[in-house]
Amino acid sequence: MTKYIVKRYEQNDYKIWNDFVAQSKNATFLFHRDFMEYHQDRFNDFSLLVFEDQKLVSVLPANKSEEIIYSHQGLTYGSLVYKEQTKLAVVIEIFQAILFFLHENKIEILQFKALPSIYHLKPADEVLYALFLSDAKLVRRDSLSVIDLSQENITSKIRKRGFQKGVSNQLIIKEETHFESFWNEILIPNLDKRHNAKPVHSVEEMNYLKSVFPKNIYQFNVYSKDKIVAGTTVFETQTVAHCQYISKDKDQENLGSLDFLFYHLIQERFAEKRFFDFGISNENQGKNLNEGLSYWKESFGASTIIHDFYELQTVNYKKLKGIFVY
Repeated sequence: MTKYIVKRYEQNDYKIWNDFVAQSKNATFLFHRDFMEYHQDRFNDFSLLVFEDQKLVSVLPANKSEEIIYSHQGLTYGSLVYKEQTKLAVVIEIFQAILFFLHENKIEILQFKALPSIYHLKPADEVLYALFLSDAKLVRRDSLSVIDLSQENITSKIRKRGFQKGVSNQLIIKEETHFESFWNEILIPNLDKRHNAKPVHSVEEMNYLKSVFPKNIYQFNVYSKDKIVAGTTVFETQTVAHCQYISKDKDQENLGSLDFLFYHLIQERFAEKRFFDFGISNENQGKNLNEGLSYWKESFGASTIIHDFYELQTVNYKKLKGIFVY
């Protein structure tokens, strides 16, 4: 186990971490330290860096809670991050080194959150194979509704009628630089009324993240006679336009606001993107499906991509010994 050196992230690793993430084949701007640390007061960071002969070869965004290590709970997705030239056997060895490091530091459980394949710049399922070899247990599976924009997709007649209704109602779409209107007038009231919940991000956090990642985070609002009636917050990566929040004024159901908005985003604004990701329609750790919400997304031409979550014992580093045949 001496080939790789594993260490916890420290503030003086900021540049080397971000440079590595920018050059990897399976990371997005969510893994940039500026994104990870906007809510550092809520998470005990336990991110790891892996070195071979003083060269950084992998990083793992992570946090610690109650003696369990999570691939970071403050992020929508996670992964073991590595570069395009990193071979499968090397990823297995790196993963083994991480498990051994955690085990030696009295950490018994790793909760691992995968990166959905649509976010890969190149195929990057090596770590999933390492999880299989480690006897990791699948503990959650979410279903993402995704449109492959490189192919022809069929939008249902009902969605087209919704778009036309928006045209008839003279709705207007605006790309905003601030989030107050959508958060305070649409998103927060809806989440409170329907789920007794609040957005994961505060409006102050969103304004900050927009200032740091202006080419990755966008807010689109729909207006009827100068009144906001719907909106969506989009996180854009190199391959994906992902809807982080979607909401509309429940008292304005018949305007066609969301159909009007998403027809525009899919057919025009993000038409050159590889994938359009509506996000999940799941609840209860993936055990329940909001059928109506899923159907609405599918009627734009979306189909399903899986997002998996695993749990494994760190002592299972032993299971990765002697697996190679020659």
